[in-house]
Amino acid sequence: MFRGINMLSMDTKGRFAVPSRYRARLQEDADNRLVATIDTEDLCLLLYPLPVWRQIEQKIESLPSFDRRTRRVQRLLIGHATELDMDANGRILLPSLLREYANLEKRIMLIGQGKKFEIWDEDNWNKGRDSWLQEGIKDNDVIPEQLQDISL
Repeated sequence: MFRGINMLSMDTKGRFAVPSRYRARLQEDADNRLVATIDTEDLCLLLYPLPVWRQIEQKIESLPSFDRRTRRVQRLLIGHATELDMDANGRILLPSLLREYANLEKRIMLIGQGKKFEIWDEDNWNKGRDSWLQEGIKDNDVIPEQLQDISL
């Protein structure tokens, strides 16, 4: 389970070091092999351990390609999916096309999301977080049924 917010530095080649607390899990579960792809709704990247990505990719591939919306998802998620290796120093090299999509420069945020990470430009993350906090839940908003039984 990946959780937490991590502010990281990325070098000019597009490499960043995965925080040490995640490395053993990535070695054990994925043999240091990961897949990065774009998020289709926000300017960030999604980073999956390879075995988790394979399950998702199978589900995406099984969607009917004649449906315009599912074809969009297939093109974007699978089309941008790039296999990556974490090196012996725990570093990952992000390809320039993916970095450009998410506007990633020197300061990035690695956000644990359970089975995956999101990778954000620090400024975009801060703006998004502040916006989500300001939105909050309004009195007339309908809370999804799946969330109504969760107690925080």
